[in-house]
Amino acid sequence: MLSSSFHRAATIAASRGPAAASVARRTLAMGPASGGEISDELLAKLGSLSTQALVDGLWVMGWPSAQIDGARPLHPSHKCVGRAVTLNFVPARPDIAQDKPAGGESPEYEAFEKCGPNEVLVMSSVGPWESIGGDIKFLRLKQRGIGGLVSDGSVRDTDEIINYGFPCFSYSTTARQGPAAMQPWECNGVVSVSGVTVRPGDAIVGDQDGVVCVPAKVAEKVYSIAHGREEIEEIVKEELIKNPGPPGKYYPFMSGKVKVDSPLGKLLATKGITPENSNQFEGSADW
Repeated sequence: MLSSSFHRAATIAASRGPAAASVARRTLAMGPASGGEISDELLAKLGSLSTQALVDGLWVMGWPSAQIDGARPLHPSHKCVGRAVTLNFVPARPDIAQDKPAGGESPEYEAFEKCGPNEVLVMSSVGPWESIGGDIKFLRLKQRGIGGLVSDGSVRDTDEIINYGFPCFSYSTTARQGPAAMQPWECNGVVSVSGVTVRPGDAIVGDQDGVVCVPAKVAEKVYSIAHGREEIEEIVKEELIKNPGPPGKYYPFMSGKVKVDSPLGKLLATKGITPENSNQFEGSADW
């Protein structure tokens, strides 16, 4: 079926010229943009965890760093969680500006309209100091009730964006105009943000420590590990408050490596956490 579909597409493309035939070949050679789907329930559970716990969960699974270091909260109150809607910028060039769909058909406005309370718009800039937008463009994001905006570029009209009320994470702020340096080119493709790969539909979680991308394909497992870690850390903190002393007796610990007969293992047993109900112990890791 795929072979016959490709043959038909290639035949039609060939009749339109070499350039169209080349596009047809590339289309079927490209992997899917999205890596999976995340339910509203799982999204809420991921948002209940700290970014540190999520990074730790990905780390013990052997996944690359997922923290977007170039995105900082615009205001101390800003926190976000949502599925990624991506927008990629490319360096400005006369033919790029000419060929990009104009006005309301621009890729950036296509991305805006895909966003709502459960989405985070992830904008990949060509540089940290380049402007990805300001108050007039982002008024639409306020109207859409967006879950958040994340970029490794900078934003303009800072006070007004803060007043809009949606969470915003960017490299910095700027007075520069963006179009002189870059153009929005693609909505919902795979993007790189501060060296972190983000696919449409990935979970984006942001707090005062930064922004983390949780790949949709492993989101359920990341939650399981991260949630287990947070439970243990709360128990350790509670114990150290009750019985002050060096934390080294219990911490740090490696998920999937906690020994039952260790001081930490014995402390957890008093709280009902054992290898039978936790994946944090030696031999219980399920990843």
